[in-house]
Amino acid sequence: MDGLFITFEGGEGSGKTTQIQCLKEWFKNNVESCDLCLTREPGGTHGAESIRDLLLNGSAGKWQPATEAMLMSASRHEHVLSVIQPALGRGDIVICDRFTDSTHVYQGYVGGVNERLLEGLDQLSCNGLVPDLTLLLDIDSNEGLARTVERGVEENRFEIKGKAFHQRVRKGFIERAGRHPNRIVTINADQPTYDVALDIINAVKRLLLSNGVLLKVPC
Repeated sequence: MDGLFITFEGGEGSGKTTQIQCLKEWFKNNVESCDLCLTREPGGTHGAESIRDLLLNGSAGKWQPATEAMLMSASRHEHVLSVIQPALGRGDIVICDRFTDSTHVYQGYVGGVNERLLEGLDQLSCNGLVPDLTLLLDIDSNEGLARTVERGVEENRFEIKGKAFHQRVRKGFIERAGRHPNRIVTINADQPTYDVALDIINAVKRLLLSNGVLLKVPC
């Protein structure tokens, strides 16, 4: 079986890291013969992690949005060719924290980079790869930022861009989900962690069943 590619998206503090770990545990306990590949963007390879450091640290105005988009795409190209596509070729289920949707929202919808140009970068960097399922964790942007302050994130270049920026990010994700309803499932992340996890699992179950993946416990 070819692998499946699942991505998580959302604004800062939406709970992606926690929910990816919850989903990992669910896969281990409920899916037959399942090999998982957990990864993230920007990052995933040694070179791409170096680009991540450039992008996520420093002053808020360090890069122009178009520069960010090109750096993101360079990182993504290494990631796709070296990690994601080989894992999918082995039949693994790949779970990635952020992918192209983030670039289209942060650098496109908010930053003003032309959509067609971003689509061209996608074609160059992704080698034709599109997620099978994208889980958008949606939460009020102010609440999400408050969560990041609580946990004291170190990579905070985007967090310090201000409330108006993050309100636009949330709006951009919601709009993008409306444009890709067959791929992007919006999850209310302003719920207890367990309830968010259940909503995610239900969306993932539908993907697995439609692709003939066996579950240890019948739905």
